[in-house]
Amino acid sequence: MMEPVAHRLEVSGKRRSFAESLAGADSAADAERRRGLRRMKVVALSFLLGATVIFLICSWAQAHGAAPWVGYVRAAAEAGMIGALADWFAVTALFKHPLGIPIPHTAIIKRKKDQLGEGLGDFVRENFMSPDVVAAKLRDAQVAGRAGAWLAQPAHAERVAAEASTVLRVLVEMLRDEDVQHVLDRMIVKRIAEPQWGPPIGRVLASLLEAGRQEALLQLLADRAFEWSLNAGEVIERVIERDSPSWSPRWVDSLIGDRIHRELMDFTDKVRRNPDHELRRSATRFLFEFAADLQNDEATILRAESVKEQIMARDEVTKAAETAWSAAKRILLESVDDPNSTLRARIADSAVHIGESLRDDAELRDKVDNWIVRAAKHLAGEYGTEITAIITETIERWDAQEASRRIELHVGRDLQFIRINGTVVGALAGLAIYTIAHLLF
Repeated sequence: MMEPVAHRLEVSGKRRSFAESLAGADSAADAERRRGLRRMKVVALSFLLGATVIFLICSWAQAHGAAPWVGYVRAAAEAGMIGALADWFAVTALFKHPLGIPIPHTAIIKRKKDQLGEGLGDFVRENFMSPDVVAAKLRDAQVAGRAGAWLAQPAHAERVAAEASTVLRVLVEMLRDEDVQHVLDRMIVKRIAEPQWGPPIGRVLASLLEAGRQEALLQLLADRAFEWSLNAGEVIERVIERDSPSWSPRWVDSLIGDRIHRELMDFTDKVRRNPDHELRRSATRFLFEFAADLQNDEATILRAESVKEQIMARDEVTKAAETAWSAAKRILLESVDDPNSTLRARIADSAVHIGESLRDDAELRDKVDNWIVRAAKHLAGEYGTEITAIITETIERWDAQEASRRIELHVGRDLQFIRINGTVVGALAGLAIYTIAHLLF
C-alpha cells in the first residue's frame, strides 16, 4: 500500500519540479507572448463591456420612451453580450474553470492532458510517420537528383569540403592524445608483439619459396656479389699481405692474390649467370629448411622470439603509436586549415564526382532513391511508435496546471479573437432576429 503512495509522491514531485523549471525558464519570447495575450484579453473584454454599456443605455432609454430604433440597438447589444459571454466561457473552459467554479466539462486541457498527448502522438504517427506517407514524400522529393545537382556545382562541393574539414577538425581536437595513443598501442603495437613471430614468418616464407619468389632475391645477391668481386683486388691483396708469413716473397703474394681475385670473379659470374647453380640451389634448400624450423623447431622459434623482444624494446617501436598519431594529427590539422590542401581538394573532387554521377545517371538516381526510401520506411515502421512516444511522454511529464498555462500562452492570444467575433456575430445575429420578428409580426 505504501509503495503506490510513494510512487505517486515521487511522480508528483517530479511534475512540480518540472513545472518550477518551466516557470523559471520563461524566455523573452514568452514574455512577449504574455503581453500580447493580456492585450487581446483587454480588447475582447472591452467588446463585452461596450456591448453591456450600450445595452444598459438602450434599456434606460426605452424605459423613458425612446424612439423605436433604440430597440434594434438594444437587441444587437443584448445578443452581442450573450455571444461574448458564451465564447468567453468556451475559451476559458479550455484552460481552467470559469470564475473558479468546477463546472463539468471545463478545464479540459488540465483534465485531458494525457489523452490530448496520446491523441497528438497518434495523429503524428498516422499522418506523418506512416511508412507509406514517408515513402511517398521522399519519392516526390527526388532527394538523389536534387542532391546530385547541388553537389555537382564546384562552389557547393567546396562548401562540403569546408564543412567536412570543420567536422574533422572538431573530431580530431575532441580526441585526447593519450587515449588515441593507448588505442593504437593496444590494437597495433602490442597486437603485433603478442603472438610468436616464428611460425607465421615461417609460413609466409614457405609460401613465398613455393611460389619461387626467392629467385629474384638470389639473383640480386649474385649480381651484387659479382659487382663487388670486380673491385675486390685491393681488398684481397691487403688481406694476403697481412696474413702471409714474413718470409714469403712479395711476388708470391701478388701472384696468389691475382689468382684468388680471378677465381672469385669467375665463381660469382657463374653464380650470376646460372639460375641452376649449386650455390643457388643450396641457398634455396637452406631457406626451405629455415622456414620449416621457424614453424616447428623450438630452438629456432625461441631465437626468433629473442629477436622480436630486442626489436620491440627499441625506442622506435615503443614510441611508434605516439609518433604515428602525432604525425597524423599534425597532417590532418594542417590539411583541414589549408583551403588549398590536397585533402580538401580530394573531398571537393569526390563531391563533384558523386554529384555528377547522381545528376546524369538515372539508374543510379533511382537506386539511391530506393535505398533512401527503404531506409526511411524501415525507420518509420520500426521506430515510428518510439519517435512519436516522445510527444506523449513529454506531455505526460508536464504538470497539468503548468501545461495548461503554457498552451494558453502560445495559442490564447488567437483564441481571444473568438470572443471578439462572438460579440460581433452575436450582435449582428440579434439585430437580424429582432428585425425579422418586427417585420413578420
